Amino acid sequence: MEYLLHIFILIGIYIIAAASLNLVAGYAGLLSVAHAAFYGVGAYVVALMGLKLGVSFWVSLPCAMLAAALLGAVVAMPSLRLHDDYFVLATFGLQVIATSVMNNLVEFTGGPLGLPGIPQPTLFGITLSAHWQMLLLVWMLAALSFWVLCRLVRAPFGRVLRAIREDEVFTQSFGKSVTGFKVKAFVISAALAAVAGSLHAVYITFIDPTSFTVQESIFMLAIVIVGGAGNLWGSVIGAVVLVALPELLRFVGLPSAIAANVRQILYGSLLVVMMLWRPQGLLGEYRFD
Repeated sequence: MEYLLHIFILIGIYIIAAASLNLVAGYAGLLSVAHAAFYGVGAYVVALMGLKLGVSFWVSLPCAMLAAALLGAVVAMPSLRLHDDYFVLATFGLQVIATSVMNNLVEFTGGPLGLPGIPQPTLFGITLSAHWQMLLLVWMLAALSFWVLCRLVRAPFGRVLRAIREDEVFTQSFGKSVTGFKVKAFVISAALAAVAGSLHAVYITFIDPTSFTVQESIFMLAIVIVGGAGNLWGSVIGAVVLVALPELLRFVGLPSAIAANVRQILYGSLLVVMMLWRPQGLLGEYRFD
């Protein structure tokens, strides 16, 4: 039972991360591979504020969102003037820098040794340490994040993002600030990614840079692609498929070292199949050409 709850907690965390990335990659058509950087910022801000300052999770969470949003704005304003492959390379550079900072800023991040003993959230004096309590917290924040994103993409803001995705010049001809809308989408996406990272930190109670590498960004992007770019429900389906499906390998009886490699092969094979036969994903409205 505890194992099943663990899987559902991970699914909830990745729904937040993938849905926030979908706003940028699916709706605005910006293929970013730096999402794990914002995910990591959220995790480290909550961890450091809890460990060093004794701040409550409910106070450190908005601080983590603000920190990730500011980083997103600083990075987005120059990077979003680039297009296509150049933008992907710029976000890749940000991800590499972020991972390097996490590894080398040992006094704050603990470097490769990480930060153990992260305080868990409390609510009305009760520490949320049990799996079912964390499950309720994660899915409550996942539902709230999903609701916010749904409101955004159904509003005029979302329609402008879709127009930018299809034709930037045409959208600009209607007097819309293309760069401005891209920056706003990037900032919102970064802030919500920090929510997922914060939940990861307080659930695992230990973080280190290996959880926030470019491989993690690619995994989040894979969830968006498999589930469907440009459809928030696709992020939910993609998270369920890519988080829960590989866990079935544990019941096959493969050694842990081999199972880890098989998971990577499974991810890669699934992506190849989806790009060949259904590039827009299971529920998607947009295909990465």
